[in-house]
Amino acid sequence: MTGTVHHAPERAELLAAAREAATHAWTPYSHFRVGAAVAIEAAEGQRIVSGANVENASYGLTLCAERAALAAACQLGAEGAPPKVTAVAVVGLDARPGECMPCGACRQWLAELAPEADYYVEGVEETLHLDDLLPRRFTLDR
Repeated sequence: MTGTVHHAPERAELLAAAREAATHAWTPYSHFRVGAAVAIEAAEGQRIVSGANVENASYGLTLCAERAALAAACQLGAEGAPPKVTAVAVVGLDARPGECMPCGACRQWLAELAPEADYYVEGVEETLHLDDLLPRRFTLDR
């Protein structure tokens, strides 16, 4: 991976928020609780928005923690534009440290809504970037 080591308080604060969010996950099928927290630039300053995974018996309808947090953050953006996401943290309470990486669908959401963000995964010391998670990603030229 090409990330850099990052020890700023923001990292610890975001990982703590993601860990707290994971305690609220609804996982009656997998019992695999995940939380995510995103730092956004809002009119009133930096804000943290979190989300947890929510499972459904029709597995394809399950909502991952990363997408839950990003969707909540979008509601705080300016009309017609998502907020600027500066960092994303992911914690899997039932995963071994470093093994709860965003899934492919979440990586695509991150590519569109948080392309410049720093990414923190519990158990990974490096600060990751989008190219670490999703090299050669799909984009639409606008």
